[in-house]
Amino acid sequence: MHEAFTFRSLDADRDYLLNKYHRTDEAFDSFRRFNYHGYEYDPTTGLTDEQISEGLKKINDSFDAPDYNHQILKSRLVEYILDNTRIDVNEHDYHIGIYSWGRLIQPYVSVWENECYSKYAGEKKRMLDNFWASGTAWAWLDFDHTVPDWDSLLNLGFAGILERARKSYETKKQSGALTGNQEIFFRALETEYNAIIRFVDRLVRYAETKSFDKKDRIKASLEHLRDGGAEDTYDALQMMYLYFMISESIDRYQVRSLGYGLDASLYPFYKKDIESGKYTRNEIAEFIAYFLMQFSCIENYWGQPFYLAGTNADGTTRVNELTHMILDVYYQLGIYNPKIQLKVSEKTPKELVVKALDMVRNGINSIVFMNESTIVKALMSRGATYEEACDSVISGCYEYKTKRGGIGISSLYIDGLKAVCFALNNGVDKTTERLLGLETGNAEDFATFPEFYSAVRKQLVHIIDVTSDSMYEPEKYVGSVNPSVLFSGTLGECSASLTDAIDGGVPNRTGTLFCGFASLVDATLAVYELVYKNKYCTMAELKEALDANWEGYEKLRARALGCRHKFGNNDPLADSYADAFHKLYASTLASKRNSHGGTYGYELHSARAFIEQGKHVEATPDGRKAGEETSKNASPVPGADRNGITAAINSVTSMDMSLNDVGGCLDAMLHPSSVEGKDGLEAFYGILMTYVKQGGASIHFNVFNVKTLRDAQAHPEKYRTLQVRVCGWNVLWNNLAKSEQDVYIMRAESM
Repeated sequence: MHEAFTFRSLDADRDYLLNKYHRTDEAFDSFRRFNYHGYEYDPTTGLTDEQISEGLKKINDSFDAPDYNHQILKSRLVEYILDNTRIDVNEHDYHIGIYSWGRLIQPYVSVWENECYSKYAGEKKRMLDNFWASGTAWAWLDFDHTVPDWDSLLNLGFAGILERARKSYETKKQSGALTGNQEIFFRALETEYNAIIRFVDRLVRYAETKSFDKKDRIKASLEHLRDGGAEDTYDALQMMYLYFMISESIDRYQVRSLGYGLDASLYPFYKKDIESGKYTRNEIAEFIAYFLMQFSCIENYWGQPFYLAGTNADGTTRVNELTHMILDVYYQLGIYNPKIQLKVSEKTPKELVVKALDMVRNGINSIVFMNESTIVKALMSRGATYEEACDSVISGCYEYKTKRGGIGISSLYIDGLKAVCFALNNGVDKTTERLLGLETGNAEDFATFPEFYSAVRKQLVHIIDVTSDSMYEPEKYVGSVNPSVLFSGTLGECSASLTDAIDGGVPNRTGTLFCGFASLVDATLAVYELVYKNKYCTMAELKEALDANWEGYEKLRARALGCRHKFGNNDPLADSYADAFHKLYASTLASKRNSHGGTYGYELHSARAFIEQGKHVEATPDGRKAGEETSKNASPVPGADRNGITAAINSVTSMDMSLNDVGGCLDAMLHPSSVEGKDGLEAFYGILMTYVKQGGASIHFNVFNVKTLRDAQAHPEKYRTLQVRVCGWNVLWNNLAKSEQDVYIMRAESM
């Protein structure tokens, strides 16, 4: 099923790569990956980070005040780093080395961010601060997520992109239509792209001083990319790596996709190379292996995403030889980063899907399966044509958009569970003892469940409104926090208008994540069962139990945990309320516009909010204790899904998943015995395709048994490579906190 390749040099070079970005014999925190160095670089090639930081400070301090513009200033800071960082062309790698990869401009971006936030104050800011402290919602400006136009980068190269912008500039200047802002944008773009071209030329000249076997190939590739676009598969991979490192590590913008489908972007080069005999399949497989190893060795906690496969608008598949090769190389390497998003539909070749599922059941959990039909519906609801929607870009953990289809300007994380808490306490937050919600009445006075349910709905809308309103003013200034000139240059639209993408050059959207979704449903219906239907307690008694964090109320808590109506069990009542909350959230956002005139995106995704927000949320009626995790993504509360994977799928797909038009995911856990052997793999395929056919969005799997997890917790040294799918990314089991491990063990016990 999996083709094996002969890596002639990678095996010998692997130890070098593992130590390229940080030393493996020293402590490492993947949340702070930018704070490390690996092996030392040739000191004759540039300055230390400390020396560069001193130079950046001088540029900032001497910047002409009347001309103070963050686009110009940032471009000069980026230019200084590129001109002065140490570089490497190494016998153990096909990709170059940039020593100053630690986001050295961060101190200036932080100052600019604080300047932006200082422009608004008052009650909205105080309310948002209280929302943060109480676990109700998070909100911040988003100036760190991009997907460049890979077609422009691969075909035009840095020089071609600069020339395209220059032509636009000259045309506007000659016609008298050039504005002052357009002049500034072009000057900044010209500074950055010329600096990149000089940087690549420095690498060419440094390569000329080397004599090892890889040197000539590396030098030729760098010359191609200095002067124009990619000419072969290796060039294309080198371009992707160069842009990624410059953008993410120097310009301070994450690159949330590698190619427009790594297989699709590389395929024209691959086909040309094979037909001409320039490279063999095995050589190209090794190039891909070196490329993937870069991201594995960087070890970003969140994972570096790339996507594969897809279906054309005419119904033909985009799966090609490279789709299989990339999966085979990944499997052979045994890595868990970068993470893979696989586009699937009923027309995706079964052979490919089964190959990916076989990887998952054999411990490669870093694959998420994304339903193309739901993606198309979601993007068309946002105004995309059918062809544009079929050509979608996967741009993060589960997010999707059209090519060049906009950029986010702020992110809102809404904890739906707090709506129940506010409804129980007449708008008072028990964590901060402040009035943060609406005064919807004393819960003890609600004679019927509809009264309580109405209060929960009002509180949820209130949380959304307050959080979105709090970001309206700061969003106006996001373009001055971290100008996206490098990224904008890749977009033809921004080049034509000479306008920064994050300042209106393309549509500027606000992203919202609906967190604690299943917890909201279960807590609401726990009140229904405990207080109104079965009358196990009064509302006052329930509130006493919650105030006591269930201590002394163990019998009542057992009833709460055992409530019949839990989301994820194909329960009609629970699923109906889930659908109602889902539609309420979507409709509340539908009429909103951010301060750039853009729309709000809806994502059923939690990132780490299910842990971090949960720490601040008091005990809740579903039996959850204070500080415990809430539910994540579109998934049931851990342990509450008692009827198996099919029931969970039915519950999630009972909702229209295209309404969460940015994405959403079901986290599925399966016992290894259920997917063993040929029959088990066929059953695994059936589970996935049921989810796809019923309109699910994204789904990923953990295949565990409780015995393995308990042993891994007791004997971590035996399980150094055990992977766990956390949310939108993978981590090693041994890197999880014990409290997080315990939740996985509890879920495995409940299967």
